[in-house]
Amino acid sequence: MVQKYNSPVRVYKYPFELLMTAYEMRFPTCDMIPIIKETTIVEEDVNADGSVLMVDRRAKLNVEAPYLLKKMMGVEFLLFRQRNTKDLRARELRIEAWNESFDTRVEINEYCVYSVHPENPDWTCFEQSAELDIKNFFGFEGTAEKLAIKEYSKSIEKSKDIMEHFIKLLADQGVTSVPIWEPKEGAEEAAEEAEKPTGDKLRRKSSAKGRDLEQGMAENTDPASKLDQDYIQMFLGKLTAMQESRLVQLKSQMAELQKGKAPSDPVVLRFLRARDFEVQKGREMLSQSLLWRKKHGVDKILLEYQEPLVVKEYFPGGWHGHDREGRPVFLLRLGQMDAKGLIKSVGEEGLTKLTLHICEEGIKLTEEASHRLNKPISTWTMLLDLEGLNMRHLWRPGIKALLHIIEICEANYPETLGRVLIIRAPRVFPILWTLVCPLIDETSRAKFLFYATDGQRGDQLTAQSAGLRDYLHEDKIPDWLGGLAQIPIPEGGLVPKNFYMSSQEFEKDQSPGPHLIENYHSLSLNKGQVHEVLIENTDKGSVITWDFDVMKHDVMFCVFRTVEAVKRKGGSTSAVTKEKKEELGSFNNMGTSGDPEHYTGIGRGWTEGKEYFRAEAPIVCHDGESIQGSHVTQSVGTYILQWSYFERVTLSGQSPDMWDNLTHPQHKAKLMFYYEVLNSLDYMGSMTSLQSTQSGFSSISKASGHHSTSGVSSGVSSNLSEAATARLQAEALQTES
Repeated sequence: MVQKYNSPVRVYKYPFELLMTAYEMRFPTCDMIPIIKETTIVEEDVNADGSVLMVDRRAKLNVEAPYLLKKMMGVEFLLFRQRNTKDLRARELRIEAWNESFDTRVEINEYCVYSVHPENPDWTCFEQSAELDIKNFFGFEGTAEKLAIKEYSKSIEKSKDIMEHFIKLLADQGVTSVPIWEPKEGAEEAAEEAEKPTGDKLRRKSSAKGRDLEQGMAENTDPASKLDQDYIQMFLGKLTAMQESRLVQLKSQMAELQKGKAPSDPVVLRFLRARDFEVQKGREMLSQSLLWRKKHGVDKILLEYQEPLVVKEYFPGGWHGHDREGRPVFLLRLGQMDAKGLIKSVGEEGLTKLTLHICEEGIKLTEEASHRLNKPISTWTMLLDLEGLNMRHLWRPGIKALLHIIEICEANYPETLGRVLIIRAPRVFPILWTLVCPLIDETSRAKFLFYATDGQRGDQLTAQSAGLRDYLHEDKIPDWLGGLAQIPIPEGGLVPKNFYMSSQEFEKDQSPGPHLIENYHSLSLNKGQVHEVLIENTDKGSVITWDFDVMKHDVMFCVFRTVEAVKRKGGSTSAVTKEKKEELGSFNNMGTSGDPEHYTGIGRGWTEGKEYFRAEAPIVCHDGESIQGSHVTQSVGTYILQWSYFERVTLSGQSPDMWDNLTHPQHKAKLMFYYEVLNSLDYMGSMTSLQSTQSGFSSISKASGHHSTSGVSSGVSSNLSEAATARLQAEALQTES
């Protein structure tokens, strides 16, 4: 594989003539370049008027290499040729270099140019291009390539220091300026007659490779496609010589592809970093992202996006100041966010647009910070407060929306997040982290810093505030974390249902395609009907999760476990065969209809505590409520999620809906539900955390009256003591066993 090097433009703030005087001091040898043992002049020539000088040298190089490799090569030194053509009239030096040793096995070609700065005649620019092609090298091609790149990188990084060293020596000798060359009187006419053949002779190239390198550099005359080395270090950061080269290559390629509309330098560098400075992979990733931006109009989002009212009032996040390194800081109180309410109000597309707006704001703020502070800032910091996070936040469509957003950000905003400070992570967090972790790049995962939450609340705030001071100034730490800053972002909380989309709009937003798949099932129940989902569990310790919304009337929900496996026929809902119909009864006087989907798996005559158990206590769910919950399985066997029509009964024993039922016999309860079984192996490390999580009522749920159930602590407040938690766990396990 051919390795290429293209340098950024290095600017020396010295006139061309003074720089050339310093450059000549490198020959025949230089103590600062110990790799060159000696140089001899092979050929030297000058044109008629003395304006063009050509010097062809052979250099003997002592390249560091393993002893075995040198023995196999049979040589101690490598021979290189360097041909310099200096045009004093044009104030330009062109340098060609190529290897003579092992030229049939290895090709090394280099082309360099010193020229006058286009905007300042007292400054000099330097550009460099090279190619390395190892065809066959005794079976050590990989080793030889690494050695060559290593040595070449060393020489590049030292070359500027060497030039500055000789400039200083000249200054010590009193030489601070050298006059610009001027032709001697009467020499111009003679030069014009001989110029063409002499010029061709003096500018002849060593090889086709050398001509290609020269042509490539000559064609790239667009200043917008070039990069200044000082600019890179000031605004893009310290890069190695090879990293600078890859950046120059990708920028040049993108400028050619985009026809003058290439992305900014920080953007190019971010995509290059995301692909470990592999130019081709960086180009593919960046090209796909540019197409995505064009397709979705992302370039206009900062101007056109308007935050919906529900986002302004209930999204607990926003930008606030900068960290100690000058990076913008985004605060997000994820534990206080009603993800379900926001998604049901703006949809996954609306949440994605909000995220893209935040990302675009982050890029803008980092660029502003970089120019304001005159130092490279290309990333931003996120402070993620997870207090209040619980099983309610593991709502499946919400998780899928989160994963979809992470995929978008990883593909289109790589290397924008410099650090994530995770504060007050609860015990349920490992489950969420297990879900999202595989989608986050390994390099990005290393940027996540976690703070423990053991101890009393006051101690936590003190410890976390002290830890945050390593990254944030105290006046930027939020007051809810023990700092001094009062930050004007919404507190979050439950989103009122008047912001919700209609059922039809929400189902459309959740339809298969670019959004979520495997979404809600719709369900209608007549009076006396039940609907069940049978789950054949063979994985002890797996986690059954559910989420449903009661759209109309009231329903009762319960979870059972049977001793014997309940046979089912296809689908995920119970579809018991007609032969078994007579054997199937009802539970708590809840009968079945003729529809097989509404048979119950609880056999007639079965005794609770013998043939079946309640894994979760029954709860009545009212019209308009949202229910989320989970159950950690303690046994293998059949688990039943059961919804039933709940009949309101007055003190007289008559149903208040009796007249309505007579006039509208098709009156139904309606709900949408989703369920999933999470593999125990995926949550082995966090199972203890899951079991000890009080997810019955989060701070949001308690404020809203919404229910959330858990297989360990259903309906339990999240601020219970450890002892109370243990008792409740024991009671819950006893109920099932």
